[in-house]
Amino acid sequence: MKRVLFVSYSQTGQLAEVVRSVAAPLVASPSVEVVFETLEPIEPYPFPWPFLRFFNTFPETVYGMPRPLNPLRVGAGEPFDLIVLAYQVWFLSPSQPMAAFLQTPEAVRLLRGRPVITLIACRNMWLMAQETVKRGLQALGAHLIDNVVLTDRAHSAATFISTPLWMLTGRRGPFLGGVVPAAGIDAADIADARRFGAAIEAGLPALDAASPQALLKGLGAVRVNERLIASERTGYRSFRLWGRLLLFLGQPSSLLRRIVLCFYIVFLVTMILTVAPVSAVIKRFVAPWMRERIARQRAYFAAPSGETDEARGFPAHG
Repeated sequence: MKRVLFVSYSQTGQLAEVVRSVAAPLVASPSVEVVFETLEPIEPYPFPWPFLRFFNTFPETVYGMPRPLNPLRVGAGEPFDLIVLAYQVWFLSPSQPMAAFLQTPEAVRLLRGRPVITLIACRNMWLMAQETVKRGLQALGAHLIDNVVLTDRAHSAATFISTPLWMLTGRRGPFLGGVVPAAGIDAADIADARRFGAAIEAGLPALDAASPQALLKGLGAVRVNERLIASERTGYRSFRLWGRLLLFLGQPSSLLRRIVLCFYIVFLVTMILTVAPVSAVIKRFVAPWMRERIARQRAYFAAPSGETDEARGFPAHG
């Protein structure tokens, strides 16, 4: 019998729904034992978030300084044929609970030499977070064989409003009388994620831990939005720069840190509303001269599963 471990943390409950959908075919299989490990921070994160506390979390998040976790329920010495790491994206980085897990001695024992699939549910930006997770898995000696990403279908301008409102109020919407659609991943996309679990179940018998191969190629497991690549890199650099300054100013409770943070929030929103649209126009104008470079970038970020959906073209959640 094959054993599969799902490690996850879901603050809003959305990622938990995604995990259940992907895991369903595995749970139903008589030849697979599925174990679920839900990460539990010693000090729980609030939901909905208080406004300033939400933004005050980003310095520790981008610098990989998460709050510690309660001990895992699963034994660190238990053998698994496959491990699925399901995480959210916080400030273009993996959520603090997943970052904390990857820093534990238990993660070393569980992941070293094991095939790993990452499963992401987020607004629309996930590239930089996945780069951080990839580096963490490489340091642990794990083998990343696939990546699955589900994102909000709505336009970026709409999710720029709906997602923060969801985080700060606990309500998904729609907002403004339906002008701004409900935040989060469409229910149909979550249900459709079962197909990844079915492919995993079908490929498990032949999965070789010594030389594991991708199980989800040709299923459109990810879609890279080329228009967001440069924006993600710029945003990540901004978070790192300002995050270093805020960490220098003290703990999250520091009054000076909070004052500077308020200034940064105003700066960030101003940049998004003014510079980002101009940058988008410029990128669209120069795109014809950068096709080869963009194609290479898409292929890199889409690996190892790839964007191609041999059955249907790009996935509905792209």
